[in-house]
Amino acid sequence: MGLKRPLVAAIVVLFGSVIIVVTISMLQHLRRITLPSGFKYGVVFDAGASRTTVYVYNWPAEKMNNTGVVNESHVCHVEGPDISSYDGDPVQAAHSLQKCLNETMENVPEDKHNSTPLYFGATAGMRLLQLENAEAATRILMEIKAYLQSSPFDLKDVKVISGKEEAIYGWITANYLLDNFSQRRTWRQPKRKFIMKTTGTLDLGGASTEIAFVPERYSHANETITITLYGYNFKVYIQSLACYGRDEAEKMYRARIIWDSKNVSSIEDPCIPSNYNLTLQLRKIFDGLCTGVKIPNGYDRESNITFIGIGKPQLCEDKLFAMFNFTSINSEGNWIPRKHLPEFHGNFVAFSGFYYTMQALNLSNHFSMETFTLTVQNFCQKNWDQVQQLFPNVKDSFRGSYCFNAIYVYTLLKRGYNFDQASWNRISFQEETRSSSFGWALGYMLNLTNMIPSENQVIQTPISEAVFCGLLFLFSILVLFCSMFICMSIIRSL
Repeated sequence: MGLKRPLVAAIVVLFGSVIIVVTISMLQHLRRITLPSGFKYGVVFDAGASRTTVYVYNWPAEKMNNTGVVNESHVCHVEGPDISSYDGDPVQAAHSLQKCLNETMENVPEDKHNSTPLYFGATAGMRLLQLENAEAATRILMEIKAYLQSSPFDLKDVKVISGKEEAIYGWITANYLLDNFSQRRTWRQPKRKFIMKTTGTLDLGGASTEIAFVPERYSHANETITITLYGYNFKVYIQSLACYGRDEAEKMYRARIIWDSKNVSSIEDPCIPSNYNLTLQLRKIFDGLCTGVKIPNGYDRESNITFIGIGKPQLCEDKLFAMFNFTSINSEGNWIPRKHLPEFHGNFVAFSGFYYTMQALNLSNHFSMETFTLTVQNFCQKNWDQVQQLFPNVKDSFRGSYCFNAIYVYTLLKRGYNFDQASWNRISFQEETRSSSFGWALGYMLNLTNMIPSENQVIQTPISEAVFCGLLFLFSILVLFCSMFICMSIIRSL
């Protein structure tokens, strides 16, 4: 009887210990929670041909298939002209970034400053300056690099991105924002089925224009780039047309009508509103690689010339169609034959200058080519007083160019990119979606997150690891001793 009581107690302790070990192990496993490991941040300076814009992005520190899910959290527009305009004062090019740099510091948590990568990318305006004045372009980039290195951020690069890079990053941005990738399978959103559907992109800047899309056939190997995002490969056709941006196209147009005119001091211009006169310095028109012609005899490059608006949209269209056939492109300062576009299909999104032009006409998203042409005809026939009433708070230099912009966009889409009445309906003119802007900067950051390592996941359990291990050890010892005692007791009783 004396032996049975300790034996029964040992058996009770043994089973109790086993039950406790199993219970706490199951609770530790089933009740553990994977916490989001916070956010990482990135900053991109987009130094375009018209202005510089700063974007702040963030993404969960855990990533899907090695690509971060990036969100635009802040945007700042740098005051003043584009950085290529500071060729005579490169120090000021750097100092012009101060206001937006301060805003950026306020929008990134201070404890994240040192670990936040900062990228500075300049586009077509600086690409042209590199060809026209390489020394000035280098000085500007050096000053900007030195200035940004003094910021608390982790400066990764200050460079001029190529036209092809601008095109492919813009394509990545658009398809990411339009949810054409499987990028949103994260701790915040449920899983979705991946759909192999992409959207083509059309980008119009001040000095260049880009098109990018996935073609039906891959017959243009030299212009096709393979990229990997979210574990999938995409073959994208891209083409960047230097000198066919809005600003450079306008300069080429004005140079041509100066050559065609016999009047030295003033020229009638059908592309600007009637009763509006625009006076420009000749060197502002003829200087640069894109214009491609010299100042005519009898003109002084430092003198001014006045363009007298007559507001005749059909004549403006005729002149632009005669002038721009887009059969040649400017490659590193030389005009060479342009390769034909492959056949495209599916939808396109047009942003930047395309969108701003439509916004001035009170058009957005989808509309027919007929709607567009009727709207342009009606708008371009308005005189200067009517245009001023429509846009009371817009600078003269902008509202005076709206008619030219519209007809040039029509010329570019129809003759440059071969859109007809049917395919025009597949274009959506947008500036942003889901509170994030279209453009190359977001795509640049998405691609770069492939090279930014994920942080380790943080796992929260009901019991701390130290306590769990202590309890596990304690009850395991009890199980061991009870098992040994029971075995010895059984042996002795035999």
